[in-house]
Amino acid sequence: MLNLRPTVVRLALGSRNPPLYVCGAVKQAMPNYRQLSPARQPLFAPPSMDDEELGSDDEECAVYVGRDGKFVEVMCCDYGYRAGSGRMYNTDSGTIPMSGVQMAVENFVDELACLRRSFRKDDYGPVAAKAAPHPGIVRQGFNLLGRGLTRLVAAADRSLEWLHLLPKLDEEAGQLPGTVRQGNVVKRSVGEECAEIRQRLSRLILSNHAVSERERVREAIGGKVEAPWYVRGVYNILCLLIDVLFENRPIQRFWFLETVARMPYFSYISCLHLYESLGWWRAAAELRKIHFAEEWNELHHLQIMESLGGDQLWFDRFVGYHSAIVYYWVLVLLYVASPSLAYTFSELLEAHAVDTYGEFLDANEPLLKSLAPPLVAAEYYRSCDLYLFDEFQTSNVTPRNPPLENLYDVFCAIKEDEGEHVKTMHACVDSSLVAGLAARKDLPRRV
Repeated sequence: MLNLRPTVVRLALGSRNPPLYVCGAVKQAMPNYRQLSPARQPLFAPPSMDDEELGSDDEECAVYVGRDGKFVEVMCCDYGYRAGSGRMYNTDSGTIPMSGVQMAVENFVDELACLRRSFRKDDYGPVAAKAAPHPGIVRQGFNLLGRGLTRLVAAADRSLEWLHLLPKLDEEAGQLPGTVRQGNVVKRSVGEECAEIRQRLSRLILSNHAVSERERVREAIGGKVEAPWYVRGVYNILCLLIDVLFENRPIQRFWFLETVARMPYFSYISCLHLYESLGWWRAAAELRKIHFAEEWNELHHLQIMESLGGDQLWFDRFVGYHSAIVYYWVLVLLYVASPSLAYTFSELLEAHAVDTYGEFLDANEPLLKSLAPPLVAAEYYRSCDLYLFDEFQTSNVTPRNPPLENLYDVFCAIKEDEGEHVKTMHACVDSSLVAGLAARKDLPRRV
């Protein structure tokens, strides 16, 4: 049996030794491994060894070796709010969680500090300025009101701290340029190259109007998702809120979308499990597997957006997590009442995601091609185990092999994934999924 867990190794490349992540069994993943020069041959170390034992440099970039033996240079730094057990593909992967009460308390302490810091450092001013560099009179009024409220809350927070009713806050532990942190603790300085990558990521743009126009064109040429007026009404309100909250902040917008996009599959699986437990319906076991593969796909989209810094602001996390919880329960009720309506609503959102990613790719192509892909993207799209990647693509009989040379390729792959979700949701609505699954049964599995 192949060991499918990536192995951390080191390559001797001149005076630098960047970490190299090898996909599974190296002989199979790297057919040309023994042909490498001695200076390029990987030095193996147990995955449990940490960076300090391996003598790594915090400023070094990583290299990933995929299932075909090709080297993929990945992004130097992970800009996600969380680190350690909060991230995928690290030494904590697969460990058992601690007490839920303990995790809740620790998370509350971290988030409270981030909330206080967000007002003291005024996270909202730069967001408003980026959303509307030349605001009109109405927006100027809202901006003045927001600045006044921010200063008032910040002053109250300092007063409570002075009275020792709140603990002393380290204001320099926030989202500083060139730092990586876990929760409320700054972990390390990341160096000039990583700071430059972050600066380039901040230049990515996305126009709400252009996305709406792309959606209008798609529907005009026959790509409209047929939905009742009340379902489309809720969808339009949701899109409007997303446009307002994440105007010209594409990575944060995508992080929010992917946080919410996982919820339908959680809710569908929950309902199907309930039906099985009650003895009502067991014919959907295959459907549960597909929905799990879809959720696994959306989880990796979410991790990619987190690695690009989409969850750095406290307000974005607050809105994203609470929206996801509400969305989950709404879809549970909707699925119980009418699975076809639940699938239709998801089809609407997935089609909107395709339009959004398509516009983002067109608007940022040169910049995206200048950036390396995140490690989590290489782990998902170039790994040795593609079973779950193939499983959610119910209409695709030809296995996909997305290229992964740069960040542009990553977003192209994500856009194609969302297109496959649209097809699967539509197949669930019109019940053509059963025939599609029957046609796929004899296809080989990529494991």
